[in-house]
Amino acid sequence: MPIIQAVERALRIVDLFNEYETELKITDISERMQLHKSTVHSLLKTLQKHHYIEQNPENGKYRLGLKLFERGNFVIQSLDLRTLAKEHLVALSKQTGKTVHLCILDGKEGVYIDKVESASSMILYSKIGRRVPVHSSGVGKVLVAWKTEEELQAILEAYEYTKQTPYTVEDRESFLKELEKTRERGFAIDNQENEAGVICVAIPVRNFTGQVEAAISMSTTVSKVNEEELNQHVELLKQTAKELSLKWGYGVTS
Repeated sequence: MPIIQAVERALRIVDLFNEYETELKITDISERMQLHKSTVHSLLKTLQKHHYIEQNPENGKYRLGLKLFERGNFVIQSLDLRTLAKEHLVALSKQTGKTVHLCILDGKEGVYIDKVESASSMILYSKIGRRVPVHSSGVGKVLVAWKTEEELQAILEAYEYTKQTPYTVEDRESFLKELEKTRERGFAIDNQENEAGVICVAIPVRNFTGQVEAAISMSTTVSKVNEEELNQHVELLKQTAKELSLKWGYGVTS
């Protein structure tokens, strides 16, 4: 299938912006794209015309436009799972005092599609829309653990096991062992593997076909939970996942 170069370049420009670099000069964009400034300028003007990019009048730098926010909301609103899960996430967070997430798989990464923050256990690294590596996160492990051999091979092909913390698995063999443990116990644990000082437990949410549709997780700092409390939270998380899976149609025809 042919790739439209101009479209690909425009999308790559949009991907340059993130929560740390919200504005970029045209020279920065040109250097990172390895394109002449005149080419970048034409791409920016096209994106700007359709409000996907806007220019700060005060400093001349470019930033993402509100059209992306609008389109992103359309996507989120179309995710019925998020609507179904909301009350469960809120109830679970209130009951445990922990931060709760809902995550789906997109390509080779997990994406947070909802989050209920706990005032007593705030987790800063996770935000709605943010991507998370599958090898270092509880939600990531859950989202790929029950994939078929063929699906898993596709996900792990040329996969980069970036070391997020000293506890992160560094190779395919170690990751596969983690996935095996996840399947055996029915849930995944991220013990400071993605963020130092943070422990996370994740459970699969299944659809009417029995496939893992999403993952819900509970996160807290290691200093605010002991083993007994963690086991209690796992049981609550399991119950929530079961209820949500039933809402999503799992077990209806069994």
